[in-house]
Amino acid sequence: MGELRCRPAVDGACRRCEIRRGGRVVLCERSLAKLDGRSERRAWIGRRLSFGAHGTVGDVTVRVEHLAGRDRLDATTHVLQRARRVDPAGGVWEAADVQWWWRRSRLSDDVALPVWFDGDGPCAVVGVTDWATRCQLDAHVVPGTMDLELVWSAVMEAGATSNATLEVLARDDDAELRGLLTAEGFQATQERSGIMWMAAADRPVVAPLPDGFGVIDRLSRPLRRHPFTARNGTEVEDRLRQCSLYDPWLDLAVDTPNGEPAGYALFWFDDVTLVGMLEPMRVDYRYQRRGLARALLTAGLDRLVARGAQRLKVGFDSPAARHLYESAGFAVTSTLRSFRR
Repeated sequence: MGELRCRPAVDGACRRCEIRRGGRVVLCERSLAKLDGRSERRAWIGRRLSFGAHGTVGDVTVRVEHLAGRDRLDATTHVLQRARRVDPAGGVWEAADVQWWWRRSRLSDDVALPVWFDGDGPCAVVGVTDWATRCQLDAHVVPGTMDLELVWSAVMEAGATSNATLEVLARDDDAELRGLLTAEGFQATQERSGIMWMAAADRPVVAPLPDGFGVIDRLSRPLRRHPFTARNGTEVEDRLRQCSLYDPWLDLAVDTPNGEPAGYALFWFDDVTLVGMLEPMRVDYRYQRRGLARALLTAGLDRLVARGAQRLKVGFDSPAARHLYESAGFAVTSTLRSFRR
């Protein structure tokens, strides 16, 4: 295990927080700033990450482990919950987002990736999510605990092993991340999306359904084929039930008069952040424009508040979705763009 120690400056480069192991030296961030060229800087950072040694952020000791599978899912959940508690409106993702991504097995599940720990548990994690035709990269960091550029270097190191197109979703107001993306050759696409929030007290009343239609939850119909199966495979319900935030009472569907599902929506309540979130919602094209989406949305929001949610969140990637959520009282708080390489 590497050991931290302070040394006087050498040749103008700070040698505080130096880590030695196996005869190799890894420099602190102030030393890295003295290096010429981004590739040389990334090489030093990469060596630092590979040690699995302790480092420091301010006066806090940080260690790094490499985790895969559900261990990494749990660590990512913890990081995103901490991040939301520090910054109520920052970032892009909730813990529920990464748990929703767990709904199907992916090649990236088994990849051991760096997770950093401070005295309060996981504080940063490299996110790699395989989406068949693309590989999504994320640097999940609790604000104030880790340097984003250091974590981002590990993200790029992990992404370099993928043959798929690399994709990152960045907020328009996140100048630091967008700068890192540009430096690494990512190009902004025309794909736009956004994040919307609403206070629980401002939620709309539950909208009525057409005659003969009804909202049901997974608790009342546990043996019926899950409506997610057609798009996500037969393992989807088993995978969802592995997630700490999944609640079958918030797993809703709209039934037609003959008992067939016409649409579905999954709501997530995080009892750590007290945030309630919708992801996903879909209405079969044969039953659209009958008010089913609004009925599902308002019913789910009402249940989230009953569970204890104080703030409600949705994301949109189409004008139709944005219009639906705005009509329910949500307000756009940030917009995002997809970057690819």
